[in-house]
Amino acid sequence: MIWTPRTTVAAVIERDNRFLFVEELINNKMTLNQPAGHLEDNESLIEAVIRETQEETAWQFSPQSLVGIYQWRADNNDTYIRYCFTGDLISHNPAQALDPDIHQTIWLDLDTFLARKSHLRSPLVMDCIEDYLAGERHSLSLLHN
Repeated sequence: MIWTPRTTVAAVIERDNRFLFVEELINNKMTLNQPAGHLEDNESLIEAVIRETQEETAWQFSPQSLVGIYQWRADNNDTYIRYCFTGDLISHNPAQALDPDIHQTIWLDLDTFLARKSHLRSPLVMDCIEDYLAGERHSLSLLHN
């Protein structure tokens, strides 16, 4: 068996003391996640987080910093490597259809988010928020294509 970690990207986006999340139905359970998804073939990490944010939220995202890189092994033994970014929202297209798995986008203040911790898609969601709140910001120049 060949071990292949799954490379993902995510965006922590804060505006007016609220964070942008998506609610998505996973295994018949409504979960909370940052805009996030898998790196596709022949795509840079930056291109992936821009695309995933657009597909899942209808917001155009401009990454400014890398928050962190995370590793997590799920219950099914899949390993995920997540690159988490933060940045600015440029524009919103309310007419755009969201990815089929996305129930809705939602803006939550920190207290409301923390009250919903049991609904997180993975522990990586909290890890990214904690590092963002701790001020972790790394130059995008760390990433080489």
